[in-house]
Amino acid sequence: MTILCVEGAVAGYNREEQILKGASIHVAAGEIVSIIGPNGAGKSTLLKAVAGLLTLGAGRILFEGQAIEGTDALGRAKAGIAFVPQERNVFGTMTVAENLSISAFLDPSRAAERSAALYARYPMLAGKKGALARTLSGGQRQILAMAMGLMTAPKLLLLDEPTAGLAPGAAADLMDAILALNAGGLPILMVEQHALEALEISHRGYVLVAGRDIATGEGRALAADPDIRRLFLGG
Repeated sequence: MTILCVEGAVAGYNREEQILKGASIHVAAGEIVSIIGPNGAGKSTLLKAVAGLLTLGAGRILFEGQAIEGTDALGRAKAGIAFVPQERNVFGTMTVAENLSISAFLDPSRAAERSAALYARYPMLAGKKGALARTLSGGQRQILAMAMGLMTAPKLLLLDEPTAGLAPGAAADLMDAILALNAGGLPILMVEQHALEALEISHRGYVLVAGRDIATGEGRALAADPDIRRLFLGG
């Protein structure tokens, strides 16, 4: 079953500059799908368009078969889409517990229950409940950011460059956490700077260039494709 379908998406940050120029992707239930491509290709723009942070100039977005391109970001969150941005994804002057609590905005009555479940999943967060988010390491902040997205009990998780700036060990731990979430049935659409590592754990991938999808396929097959490796994966 297809949970997300983006058809011919055109979008940008002003009318004169459309970053997306007809991109089309889909995510099936239970999949990890990665979007790779050069800087400026429109990868993060596509995630923001799906999350409702950008308005489409043309195209369609279907979520669980329903058109949502006319719905704002809050409406999409209520529908079950959670977006974890690359930057400014935690509240640094609030504690870990406060960050989680405020992220249960769709159903505050379940904040304690969902926080407890996330503390059990991520013991590091449990040990840092009272710590300010700004004191966490880069990897810990990314786990917190992802946990904040999970506080809405999403049906689809969007991750924008989750391992950006992380040391190799922390990046590997985060990839393991993403795999574990998906193993529990959560579909994930992500943009990732470590394209090879992302494709290795993805069911499928898309290559985005100049705002258009130019190739798609099974994740490991794309990672092994000599042309894809030469152009986008460093050989």
